[in-house]
Formats: sequence, C-alpha cells, structure tokens
Amino acid sequence: MAEHISRRELKQDKIRESIEHGAEAVYSHSKAVGIAVAVVLIVAVGYAGWKFYSDRQNLKASAAMDVAMKAFNGQIRTGNQPIDTGEPVYSSEAARAQDASQKFLEVADKYPRTNSGKLARYYAALCLEDLERQNQALEELKKLDAGNDKELAAMAQYQIANIYARTGKTDEAVKIYRALADANSVFVPKPMVLLELADLLRQSKPQEAVSLYEQLMKDYPNTTVAQRAERGLNMMPPAPKS
Repeated sequence: MAEHISRRELKQDKIRESIEHGAEAVYSHSKAVGIAVAVVLIVAVGYAGWKFYSDRQNLKASAAMDVAMKAFNGQIRTGNQPIDTGEPVYSSEAARAQDASQKFLEVADKYPRTNSGKLARYYAALCLEDLERQNQALEELKKLDAGNDKELAAMAQYQIANIYARTGKTDEAVKIYRALADANSVFVPKPMVLLELADLLRQSKPQEAVSLYEQLMKDYPNTTVAQRAERGLNMMPPAPKS
C-alpha cells in the first residue's frame, strides 16, 4: 500500500512539476509578449512624436520659404511705375537679391532637413551669384552636392559648373558638364548641359563644339534646343586660314 501511495504521490509530483513548468513557460511567454508589446508601443509612440515634429517643421519651413520666394520675386521700383503694395518692393536688383538671400539662408539653416530648407539653400546660392559673391555661392552649392538628394545635387553641380565657367576654371567646368550629360538628370537635362559645354568649348576646342551643336540640331529638330544650337554654331569663331 505504501508503495502504491508512493507511486501515486510520485505521479502527482510529476503532474505538479509539469504544471509548474507549464506555468513557468506560460509566464515567460507572457512576459516576452509583454516586453514585445511594450517595445512596439514605445516605437509607435516615438514614431508618432517624430512624425508630429517633422510635420510641424515642414509646415514652418514651407511658410518661411513662401516669404523668401516673395522677396526673390519682389518688384523693382522704377520711376512712377505703379507698385503692388501686397508684394515686397526694392530699389534695385541688388537690394532684392540681398534681402532674398538672407531669408533663404535663414530657412536653410533653421530647417536643413526639410525639402524647403534644402531648396532654400539652392535659391540662396542663386542670389549670392547675382550679388557676385561667387565663393559664398559655391559654399552653399557644395553643401547640397554632398546631400543624398540626387536631383538637387545635380542642380547644384550645374550651378557650380556655371560659376567655374564664368570665373575661368574651364577644365573643372568641362569635367562637371560631361558628368552631368552622362547622368541625364530630370531637372538638369542632357541637351541643356551639352549646350553649355559646347558654348564653353567654342574657343578651346572649336571642332568638338561644332560637333556638339550639329548633333543637338540633329537629335532635337524643330525645338528651342535646335534653335539655340544653331545660334551657337553661328557664333563660332572663323576657322584659321591655312
């Protein structure tokens, strides 16, 4: 009888042990699920907070960009010309470029991660070019070129090449134009880049310039590109007499 009870007790002990292990497993699983749920909630709350902050920053940047664009497109007072009082008015193009550049840089520096902030830096560079502050314009454009927005980087590269072309850095400009022509960006199309390249090569490599103009006229007939290429061809210096 004692042996029978012992076995029964042993069986009960195993059942209890099994239940305990099962309960422990359920508890551990529940604990893991609880941790996972907590992590998900933290991530969700964090994302919601970031999204709210990001949206607010984008709205603020967009509003500030609108103000800067109004300055960029502001009117120049000339004589007795009627002025729209709802828009900014400036005494000269230089005054307009100065004010717009400051406003764009404020947007770019305050909201650098937003699309408006990045675009503001590009427009600030354009204004600085108008003010003949080429070095400062290059600094701003190179910041965009180093970013991860390929289209905006291509636009910045195009302006950098234009500055190099105007300031006598022909080799650097040619190198950039060739790279941009190969990239064929949406906002910096190949024919536009090739026209700039051909213009730049008129003096140093006239034969290549002629070839580019003729190819553009062939590839884009009856377009403004062809008309522009034809004008460039007509501006070619006369060939040296043999």
